[in-house]
Amino acid sequence: MTITIRLFTMQDYQDLVELWNGLSGFKQGLRSIDDSQAGIEKFLRRNPKTCFVAEEDGELLGGILAGHDGRRGYIYHAAVRLEFQGKGIGKQLADRACQALQEEGITKAGMLVFATNEQGNAFWESQGWQTRPDLIYRNKTLNPDNL
Repeated sequence: MTITIRLFTMQDYQDLVELWNGLSGFKQGLRSIDDSQAGIEKFLRRNPKTCFVAEEDGELLGGILAGHDGRRGYIYHAAVRLEFQGKGIGKQLADRACQALQEEGITKAGMLVFATNEQGNAFWESQGWQTRPDLIYRNKTLNPDNL
């Protein structure tokens, strides 16, 4: 298995959406505006060097969206096709995204993982990501159409 990790482009969008929609429980984290083609295109314009896909022979196996606000980095929507999980692809994607954030001068990154996502939480913990029980995450919907 020869996996290639490369920058995500909008040509990958449809394949990545199919991957997201094919994973159990992943849809609960998707938003109609933010994760639309226009929303992801906007995100990529702001973060052109920090989002990646994994592929083999032209087949998309996984992807990770990462970005930053100039101060902190953030990981969004990391996913690997179910049949390719456990083969180190997620680690390669996460490592490459973190490296790209470091190259952008970012020194700390965060992410949100649903508490019910046991597999995802176990993966991120195995990669050295720590929980912050001293924080309370809050958000506010600014556009009620962003379901």
